[in-house]
Amino acid sequence: MTFRIPKTVALLVAGAALLAGCERPPMDSVQHGYRGTGMVQVYNPRTLEANAQWHEAPPAIPSAGDDGPRASQVYKNVKVLGDLSVGQFTRLMASMASWVAPEQGCAYCHNLANFADDSKFTKVVSRRMVEMTQHINADWKQHVAGTGVTCYTCHRGQPVPNNIWFTRDAQPYGSNFMGDKAGQNEPSPVVNLSSLPNDPFTPFLLGSEPIRVAGTTALPSGNRQSIKQTERTYGLMTHMSTALGVNCTFCHNTQSFGKWEGGPDKRVKAWYGIRMARDLNLTYMESLVEAFPAHRKGELGDVPKLNCATCHQGAYKPLNGAQMASEFPELLKRVSAPAATVAKR
Repeated sequence: MTFRIPKTVALLVAGAALLAGCERPPMDSVQHGYRGTGMVQVYNPRTLEANAQWHEAPPAIPSAGDDGPRASQVYKNVKVLGDLSVGQFTRLMASMASWVAPEQGCAYCHNLANFADDSKFTKVVSRRMVEMTQHINADWKQHVAGTGVTCYTCHRGQPVPNNIWFTRDAQPYGSNFMGDKAGQNEPSPVVNLSSLPNDPFTPFLLGSEPIRVAGTTALPSGNRQSIKQTERTYGLMTHMSTALGVNCTFCHNTQSFGKWEGGPDKRVKAWYGIRMARDLNLTYMESLVEAFPAHRKGELGDVPKLNCATCHQGAYKPLNGAQMASEFPELLKRVSAPAATVAKR
């Protein structure tokens, strides 16, 4: 006996399956360009409400005075922050423990029997991360402005930040004409589950390949960018959109994506942000390749690195723009040794 599904039922089932991935209304829209240009940001108020607590900055420990001896005079092996008073130093250490490892506490980085000991890799890494935080706040104001960052901006109470990345294997097919997959057609949250290359970070946030798209003419006319380069660029743009919780019009003029004229000033911020991420990955993260143990490295033996989502985590301003760093002036200026030099790529 044969059963036939009525067309109406089949259409309803197919429609429900298609709509299952859509967000239900109502949605909020914010116009930030001229009327009729499509310069609108669309937000889901339920998602914003559900994630609000994740983007709240924790209360700061009351400030300590600058009086008294310096930390480097009282404690041994203080290689950064030694110019702080003992009170300021202790306050920052306690804050860092709550920002990064609230469950493990001081023992996450320190040998409790000998705080001067550097045998734990986490202590070596955290020391470098303090230098990186100071560098961001002091030297990358074009991107972070006066808001700045702290350890909590990325860690959010976790020893390993949620959004880190490693260089992926190019997945070669073998020695034939097909080349390699380049990370395509393997849906990944990095590129919002699209078929775009799922490692747009290695060429742009570690290397310095130009972020460009293919030309608009049939024959080359000054623009020599390839389709592969274009797809990588779209992959990076998709990542940035998801990382900030915005759509393309946040940075681009919809009438002409390629032109800077008439576009939002956010595009300039993003331009600096890309270069800041590349600087941090090359100068700070790559310099720790000998410090990280094997189990904390990627499949190719590289160290964890950062991208836009590492700080933003779905908000166009990390922690919704909370002025958390202003409570810790010792993190706003670089007072430690200059950053180490790494090989150019």
